[in-house]
Amino acid sequence: MEQSVAALSALVGKGGVLVLSGAGLSTESGIPDYRGPSGLRRGNAQPMTYQTFTRDLIARRRYWARSHLGWRTIARAAPNAGHHAVGRLQSFGLLTGVITQNVDGLHQAGGADGVIELHGALDRVVCLDCGVLSDRAALDDRLAAANSGYAAEAGAVNPDGDVELTDEQAAGFVVVGCTGCGGMLKPDVVFFGETVPAPRVQSCFDLVERSAALIVLGSSLTVMSGRRFVVRAAKLGLPVAIVNQGPTRGDTLASLLLDAPLGPVLSKVAWDLRN
Repeated sequence: MEQSVAALSALVGKGGVLVLSGAGLSTESGIPDYRGPSGLRRGNAQPMTYQTFTRDLIARRRYWARSHLGWRTIARAAPNAGHHAVGRLQSFGLLTGVITQNVDGLHQAGGADGVIELHGALDRVVCLDCGVLSDRAALDDRLAAANSGYAAEAGAVNPDGDVELTDEQAAGFVVVGCTGCGGMLKPDVVFFGETVPAPRVQSCFDLVERSAALIVLGSSLTVMSGRRFVVRAAKLGLPVAIVNQGPTRGDTLASLLLDAPLGPVLSKVAWDLRN
């Protein structure tokens, strides 16, 4: 373990490193990941798809009820040691960039700049009719006012920031529309069934091309959305390091694997490279 951390420090210390992070980086902030060390998906809830959200009023109401209750967990989450370590490594001039699959904004709160949020962010809301972006906190206030008598209790929080609710619990929830046009509001995140905007994907590939190494932090790389950058890095002959609790679908492409908690590992790397 110590030798592996030392090898990671040596790799990062050369500079030109691109960070790709996933849900496992935020577990120490109280936000659960999707799969955990076993590799099996947590919980029984099916993720919301774009098609269901836009076409099914009942499903959309259920989503907003669940998301409204879960938002408070995301909103009060604080960056952990891993996020702060990434911010410090960037301040040392060792990183070419940070790509995150997370939607919690904790990289920025931990001091990182110019983060590419591959799947968007929960603290923004987009109107699907007029395209205007707005602040999630403002929507939260509006939803609270429209549902002042709503008394459902939140269940387990999911990685997407929503909670478990029965259909009966969600039935009385009131959904609000865009303040400008009255249109349909959606969190500014990429749902299943949506594609990541092409310019955003290209920006990530450009970062891979300009980097000397790639380190993956807390991602099982199960979906191609993030794994494609690991594949590209490997094809370019770049060293790939993966720090994750449990196996990943990129392990065969990695030159360095660390199965360990991210906060302690990244803090040690940042400490090693502080000078």
